[in-house]
Amino acid sequence: MKTIAEKIRLYRLEHGLSQENMADSLGISTTAYGDIERGKTDLTLSRFYQIAEVLNISVAVLMGQTTPLQQELQQLAVEKLQIENEKLRLENQYLREKIAGRMIIDLIQKDAPTTSERQRIGF
Repeated sequence: MKTIAEKIRLYRLEHGLSQENMADSLGISTTAYGDIERGKTDLTLSRFYQIAEVLNISVAVLMGQTTPLQQELQQLAVEKLQIENEKLRLENQYLREKIAGRMIIDLIQKDAPTTSERQRIGF
């Protein structure tokens, strides 16, 4: 499980902010902010709320807590990916079979005698 300091860093990076941006927004030095991300500084509750506000996320999200609705949405996203994966697997299987069938037809046509090679029978 990620520490809160690691989560702060990840969310900062997701938002495209530098440590300098965060430090300026919080009114602290870049070194002081870097110490927060490295876990060297214990966060006060007010600073924690400030960080969440700058990152535009809830404190609960920053702490890693999810609501039942968020959990359900995550589960639905996983199920959607599983369905898409199965669809791609079936499409891949279909294309392989189609290619194999086409290769067989090409081999048969290659080995079949042309009309000039055929011998007339009978009459």
